Amino acid sequence: MTNIAIFASGSGSNAENIADYFSENSDIRICLIVSNKADAFVHERAKKLGIPSLTYPKSEFEEGTRVLEILREYGINFIVLAGFLLKIPGSLIEAYPRKIVNIHPALLPKYGGKGMYGEHVHKAVVAAGEKESGITIHYVNEHYDEGQVIFQAKCDVSPTDTPENVAQKVHELEYRHFPEAIEKTILSAQK
Repeated sequence: MTNIAIFASGSGSNAENIADYFSENSDIRICLIVSNKADAFVHERAKKLGIPSLTYPKSEFEEGTRVLEILREYGINFIVLAGFLLKIPGSLIEAYPRKIVNIHPALLPKYGGKGMYGEHVHKAVVAAGEKESGITIHYVNEHYDEGQVIFQAKCDVSPTDTPENVAQKVHELEYRHFPEAIEKTILSAQK
């Protein structure tokens, strides 16, 4: 049994999509949602889904001990970052080697790094006149968006696309591919 904790900072649409995908899976369970924001809408989604959700301030994430304790308490053995905006501390990376994955709303290594998330990425893609964008699912290491790539999917960007248009295309890719990529990553790690 793989017990997943989802870390999210915002609305939690990806977290809900992932939870729905695994709701009938007897080998992979979403056991916990963790956020750094008490008012994040992901907590409402968690409540609706019947998944416990907890909030820890940035200082507790950076220090890492309390978060690590709660993950162990819930028997978590895999972590998914779904719109989580804080850097993961070294203590968590050491405790979960190649067991923390993130989704980034661009084709890394382009448009990654500190401060590059959500609409900031889509605005940069449009401003640069890119012809394509997409998603990158990758392992988390000690640097923003530099972990080994697991999966990428692309979408076209037309000259008339706005950042909002690009965001919509990227969200569609996220919803379609992220849960399946998580499942494949977990299954390949078990072999």
